[in-house]
Parts: sequence; C-alpha cells; structure tokens
Amino acid sequence: MYFIQEADKPKLISKIFLIPTLDQNKIILPINYEETKNNRKIDNKKKETKREIKLVKRTINILNKTHCKKVILSKQMQNRELFCNQLHTHGFNIIDGRWLFAILSEEVIQYVIKTNKMIEEKTKISILVNDLTDIVLENIKNIAKKYNRINIVTNHIDKLKKLEEQLLEEYGVMITLNNNKKKSLTKADIILNFDFPSELINKYRIAEKAIVINLKGNIKIKQKRFEGKIFNDYEITHKETEDFEYNKNEKYLTKDIYEALIYKHQPIENIMKKIKKDKVKISELK
Repeated sequence: MYFIQEADKPKLISKIFLIPTLDQNKIILPINYEETKNNRKIDNKKKETKREIKLVKRTINILNKTHCKKVILSKQMQNRELFCNQLHTHGFNIIDGRWLFAILSEEVIQYVIKTNKMIEEKTKISILVNDLTDIVLENIKNIAKKYNRINIVTNHIDKLKKLEEQLLEEYGVMITLNNNKKKSLTKADIILNFDFPSELINKYRIAEKAIVINLKGNIKIKQKRFEGKIFNDYEITHKETEDFEYNKNEKYLTKDIYEALIYKHQPIENIMKKIKKDKVKISELK
C-alpha cells in the first residue's frame, strides 16, 4: 500500500519537470497545498489538465514498478478529481473509508441520536439495503437488538424473511420488511442507506425532517419539501497506535488509514471485536 501526498516545499526542478519522488511507502508529488487548494480556479485549464495527466501517469509508473494496486490519498489530493479518476481508470483501489463506514453503522446511529438529542426508545430507524452482505446482516442484527423500531426497505424481502424469523425467535425482536415507495420512509427519523443509488432513493417519499446517512457515496434528496439532514461522509477517532506515527502532520484522514490497516478477509465478528478494542468512535458526520 502506498500513500500519495503533496509536497510541503517542492523543489523547483521537480516542480518544473513534474517529477514525483518515492520515500519508502510515500509518493510525494511536486505540488504544494495552495496549488491543490486552487486547482479549479486556474486561468489556463487546458494547460493544467495536461500537467495533471502527466503527473498522474508518472505516479502510475512508480506504482506499476511496485506492483501495488492499493493507495491512500492525502486530504488535499482527494480534491483533485482528474487525478483520482485517472487512478480509478487504471485499476487502482483508492482507500476511502466507505467499507469501514458500513462496518460502523451502529456507531453512526448512536452518534446521530446523541448529537441530535433524540430519545433512543422513540427513534424510528429505516434501513435501505439490497445487497445482503455479511457486514449488512451483522449490522442489522446488532441495530435491531438495540432499537425497537426498525424498518427495512428492500427489493429482496423474501431473502430477509429468514433474518426476520431469527431475530424474533432468538431475541424477541420484531422488524418490519417492506418496499412501499409512498409509505416506507414517511415516518423515519433516521434513514441508514447501505446501497440505494440516488435515482432509487429519490423514488421514495421521505419524512421531511429525516436524517439520511449514505454509506456508499454522495446522494442528494430532490424532494422539494425535504428539510432534514444528509450525511455522505465521516471521520473517526480511536486509540492511538504506532501505525499512525507518520500521520502526525494530519495530511491523511484517520478513517482511510484505519480501514487500510484492517485485514478484511476474516469473519465480521473478529473485525468488530478489533474495532471495539481500538475504541473507534465517530467524531464527525459531514
């Protein structure tokens, strides 16, 4: 895994000829913070686009020599849309914390309830999901066991019937399964969206003051009378470890680094135990 970041003070020759440098597992690009910040406000956009493509090509050449397909971008480099798109086009996996966001969905709900001073027992939660992964199923179980009013909106009601029966039989917990576009989300206080795309979620009538949390990506609610809150991203805190020593300058998002350090090919229960041990908490929704 390699980290890609802007330079603090790029050398003049590197800046002129666009020469990235490799420092252990960091690729340092010959651009500084202000250039990154003002990337979209330049006069000669065509010229800058050519420079950006040249820069990303040279970055890809370095990565190809290492046979690495997994990268983390600094906060500032994440703002460079063309750079990110080129990496994706060439098959590189940019760690963005989305996988971890789904893992932390129970923690996200707790954060929303606490910061909005909601009454836990009265909070109505709707979960939007179609792809029933182990992560999704485990989180639904944990959320349903803790909160009384769980409504699951899905196109695969039959597949979730078994989970509905299991929760009732083992824990005495009842959940509601439905897919009524006019009624499913009209009473929801919190809507936890695992994987509904924008065009699908906007087909539903949504409670005007609902809090919508999108775990997979940026989604806008187009409903004219919607006055609620929409969160598409987040940040975390956790118990400090030596793995974060190099991030003392805070160039990177903590959630990205933490996700990258987790071995994903293990039982979801083990991952959740590690998260609990590391005291991972949501520090911000945005």
